[in-house]
Amino acid sequence: MTFDRRVPRANDVVIRISHSGICHSDLHTCRNDWHNSRYPVVPGHEIVGTVTEVGDEVTRHGVGDIVAVGCMVDSCMACPQCLEGWEVFCEKGTVGTYNGIDKNDGSLTKGGYSDHIVVRDHFVCKVPDGMDVARVAPLLCAGITTYSPLRQYGVREGSKVAVVGLGGLGHMGVKLAAAMGAHVTMITTTASKGSDARALGADDVILSTDAEQMKAAAKRFDFILNTIPVKHDITPYLQLLGRSGRMVLVGMIDVMPEFHSFNLLSMNRAVGGSAIGGIPETQEMLDFCAAKGIYPECEMIPMNQVNEAYERLLKNDVRYRFVIDMALAAPPVE
Repeated sequence: MTFDRRVPRANDVVIRISHSGICHSDLHTCRNDWHNSRYPVVPGHEIVGTVTEVGDEVTRHGVGDIVAVGCMVDSCMACPQCLEGWEVFCEKGTVGTYNGIDKNDGSLTKGGYSDHIVVRDHFVCKVPDGMDVARVAPLLCAGITTYSPLRQYGVREGSKVAVVGLGGLGHMGVKLAAAMGAHVTMITTTASKGSDARALGADDVILSTDAEQMKAAAKRFDFILNTIPVKHDITPYLQLLGRSGRMVLVGMIDVMPEFHSFNLLSMNRAVGGSAIGGIPETQEMLDFCAAKGIYPECEMIPMNQVNEAYERLLKNDVRYRFVIDMALAAPPVE
């Protein structure tokens, strides 16, 4: 399909895309699972590429820079949330990288499954020098989605952290929490994932279907990062939190089963949620990953394998993120 990008504005950056990660949100939007899709959908909000043009007012980026774009491309930039670096919570609404409505001309935004993109400069992050650009893209969604709650709730050296679910989000949660100095435990329903979890940096593994293991871990953790993407009972996991422990949900967006408030009151526990971070925190995450050598585990595919990747994603048949390599998708030279 061919479509036109907007003529660059004074504060725009034009980016030739080299890699675009595949997020489960892409699949949901393409199939209208959330009943808000605007077709034609061009997905992709994990984008890495090279700057080819900048507007007259742009000073943060220059032609030739390697940059990245995440889940949003604009906001009002004037409300308290935006001014404090939390553009994701813009009081007038953010503009999604795809399936959003441009605030200036009302056009439908289209994402990274394309050869280039035009983005307001504020929403373009710098990829630190020396990073493996082929593996950066998923950091712009899976990376910041897991980094933000770990950072906001003070995970640090000595923290006892559990990560529930070893998938695209969970494997990043393990890597990031370990890099922050936490003692990390992976909680999974699949015994065979134990060796993977340890290879990613987990110190321990708990099989959630084993009642004895779960009982032995009661009140053990300061923080639980819950990445399970489907409806589930959180009660067994709440009981693993110690005094004033917190569980943060990042994987499930739907009505959840009810739970008994005693499991919160009894140990001063709390349940919260977390979205992606703002632009300053996203840049901080990229810098942290560059310094620590942290990358998602990626499987590279050409563009014409996206549909097959979606079917595999539904079966959890990926370790742990798909990335579209635009060079692989290029047509042969005739």
